[in-house]
Amino acid sequence: MDMEQLVSLCRRRGFLFQSSEIYGGLNGFWDYGPLGVELKRNVREAWWRDMVTGHDDLAPPPGAPSTYEMTGLDCTIIMHPQVWKCSGHYDLFHDFMVDCRETKRRYRHDQVNGRWVRYGEQRIFVCTTDPGETGEQEVRQRALKYFKLRAKQEDRLEWDGDLVNLTAVPDFSQVLAPEAKELGTLTPPREFNLMFKTYVGALSGEEGAAFLRPETAQGIFVNFKNVLDSTRVKIPFGIAQIGKSFRNEITPRNFTFRSREFEQMEIEFFCHPDSSAAWYRYWRDRRFAWYLDLGLNRERLRLREHDRDELSHYSCGTADIEYAFPFLAPGDFGELEGIAHRGDFDLRSHMEGKLVRSGEDLVVEQDENGKPRYRGSGKDLTYFDDQSRERFVPHVIEPSAGADRATLAFLCEAYQEDEVPDEKGKPRRRVYLRFHPRIAPLKAAIFPLVNKDGMPEVAREIYRALKRKMPVFYDEKGSIGRRYARQDEAGTPYCLTIDGDTLKEGTVTLRERDTLRQIRVRVDDCVEEIQRRLAAPSEAEENTTTG
Repeated sequence: MDMEQLVSLCRRRGFLFQSSEIYGGLNGFWDYGPLGVELKRNVREAWWRDMVTGHDDLAPPPGAPSTYEMTGLDCTIIMHPQVWKCSGHYDLFHDFMVDCRETKRRYRHDQVNGRWVRYGEQRIFVCTTDPGETGEQEVRQRALKYFKLRAKQEDRLEWDGDLVNLTAVPDFSQVLAPEAKELGTLTPPREFNLMFKTYVGALSGEEGAAFLRPETAQGIFVNFKNVLDSTRVKIPFGIAQIGKSFRNEITPRNFTFRSREFEQMEIEFFCHPDSSAAWYRYWRDRRFAWYLDLGLNRERLRLREHDRDELSHYSCGTADIEYAFPFLAPGDFGELEGIAHRGDFDLRSHMEGKLVRSGEDLVVEQDENGKPRYRGSGKDLTYFDDQSRERFVPHVIEPSAGADRATLAFLCEAYQEDEVPDEKGKPRRRVYLRFHPRIAPLKAAIFPLVNKDGMPEVAREIYRALKRKMPVFYDEKGSIGRRYARQDEAGTPYCLTIDGDTLKEGTVTLRERDTLRQIRVRVDDCVEEIQRRLAAPSEAEENTTTG
């Protein structure tokens, strides 16, 4: 699939629009259209249902070390600035950026790659922002252009090593920046804090400074004691939250994959330190299975454990669920969700102050006067087990998913093309979205074959009966083939057509999106039949009943 085809479909059918498009758009921000908002809402609701409201507190799920409880929160986007100082975001949540003095473009330091190449006596580092084979090809073309060589003269170039990151190049004097024509145009890398700054109240000075949250997790940690005091939950238990987060990305790119405003679906799971490794494995495997259950192809999904040198200073283990997005080079994967074993770092940080690594231990960072650099709340965030009579700081397992990235992955996976006969029997190209019925924006569409002979009246009755149960669409305009095509592109699993036989026999045509199979269903059974298929689509297709 070509990513441009999916982007075009998303705009044409109302899934996604660029924010403020009539004014030229705002990079890194996206609006969800009529179909897109339903798709993303369905993804969120599937996550919340499967992780929280549908969870059985009384029996351990497969693979879980024991039973556990789940509850939820909805925290504010703006919190006390000390939250971000103790969590480490204020000091550490940054990327390094470089600017090109020639092109006036800005790049994230670690997102620029290149290769060393020699021609004659000159050796230069040619850069690209594209990964994989696409980046290799661009580097070769740019090297030929810089040295004023033709394609047939490429054998005169001497390449030194493979494509490597710009971070491995200490001296930029011989670097040919992306899109630049001259050498040495990149500035030295400098820190860029990713948090959006704002001001609270009437004062606009530093005393009123605050930040839009870069993640939803900290709101859960600072409410840990509130949840314990106001509910009867006992460890192990999880607190879930879905909400907006904001990161001032230097170079947002790849459609909605890297945006400046996005939505997270996060769980902070609190457990005893002795069982935390087992709970980490459980959440890692369960979250991977969730994407498979909703239709992502196992061949395009992988679970990757971080190497030791990749881990955050507080992490006891981290795994990424990654998907082979079509905008990446063949063989490359992009992060879809991270599952982190965070130890007791977060609760201790908000008790004691910002923690840093000292050998094998995490200790409170000191300032030049030997006092805590950023003081914690001083509140007791330990947990007392009234059965074992033990008091401890719980360990935390964090499955952190992006609602926007998940939605994008489901869109990419759903995009399909095939050939079907048109109304005259000639083959035509068909584009359709093969969504899992749980997340499809519309569950069914209802069509009267013609707008007369009593067909619209029957169609409207069926529409209203279904509308009370699920999102459905009524369409009486255009040829039946065009109406089918529109619903295929919207990802609607089933279409119901009211025709001449409906008035004679009391049945309608039910058409399946994926197989194009058509069967007759009694008018009185339409609601029950669609509900049955949505609840168990594979079973419904295997045990089809006709009227």
